[in-house]
Amino acid sequence: MKKILLIINCVVLAIGVAGGPLMMRLYFLRGGHRVWLSSFLEACGFPIILIPLSIAYIIRRRSAAATQSTKVKLVLTEPPLFFAFAGIGLISGFNNFFFAFGVSRLPVTTSSLILAIQLAFNALFSFLLVRQKFRAYSVNTIVLLTIAAGVLALHSTGDRPAGESNKQYATGFALTVLAAVLEGFILPVVELTYKKVKQTICYSTVLEAQFIMCVFASVIGITGMIVNKDFKIISREARQFDHGEVVYYIVLVGIAILYQCFFVGAIGVVFCASSLLSGVIVAAFLPVTEVLAVIFFKEKFNAEKGVSLILSLWGFASYFYGETKQAKKMKKNVTPEAEMPQEALSIPNP
Repeated sequence: MKKILLIINCVVLAIGVAGGPLMMRLYFLRGGHRVWLSSFLEACGFPIILIPLSIAYIIRRRSAAATQSTKVKLVLTEPPLFFAFAGIGLISGFNNFFFAFGVSRLPVTTSSLILAIQLAFNALFSFLLVRQKFRAYSVNTIVLLTIAAGVLALHSTGDRPAGESNKQYATGFALTVLAAVLEGFILPVVELTYKKVKQTICYSTVLEAQFIMCVFASVIGITGMIVNKDFKIISREARQFDHGEVVYYIVLVGIAILYQCFFVGAIGVVFCASSLLSGVIVAAFLPVTEVLAVIFFKEKFNAEKGVSLILSLWGFASYFYGETKQAKKMKKNVTPEAEMPQEALSIPNP
């Protein structure tokens, strides 16, 4: 069951990684300007989680009825886990703003490549917080992705959007890097929380944790919208949107759904495997986002981005090749006693 959940969460995460930045960039390119609104949309899709939670509760009730058990909890999350994920949610709220600001200022191809460095910070915090073991291919992946981001940073101003100042572009670049750092921090903290809380963690608990995170991240977004007076401007912005009001609201809903896929998939992979694997999957699908941005938004794909992309793909291939090789090695290293028939293990009487 855990393998099935892992596959499902990988697919959901891939959809969020590839589609979320594209949909948000569409909002900014076609007349949207509200960064705090965009950061709020990254978290506000949490009511969708009530659907799988309701299904899980119904299954628990049926199982309890079959075993004649009377104790069926509606909410599985206990106070320590609640407060831990409330804190993570507040950090995520600020991280959402940093990322939204970066997307508002940078082409998707650039912001996606910058976000690839989250894997390096993910690896660092995984080592410090959860004692993640590293092998040669893991280190190779981290080094390649870091170099890829460095190549992009050295020639970053060449793809500055028309009419944007150096200061605006530099701020967007810096906040996107900060978003990558925080993203690399949040996933290992989630894994550490799973290990440290003194309660049984099941997938329903993971969904509840995601619900809590998004509620508190949404509070940060709403606060920013109130201070920035976004609520007063939404209707006017919808009327001025290039593709009309209906498409405007469809885009907003699309952002909320796609980013919910991203977050649910990310912490689901952490639950089923590790925070490092979650970070690798995020980084692995960023090139897909870049290619789609070139196709749909006609963004420039210069030599620096090409070198960065090749280094990123090399790093991803290195990681997955290493993981496959390690899995085969572990399979071969089964103890002879485990492979031997039981008769062969018995000691004959003298």
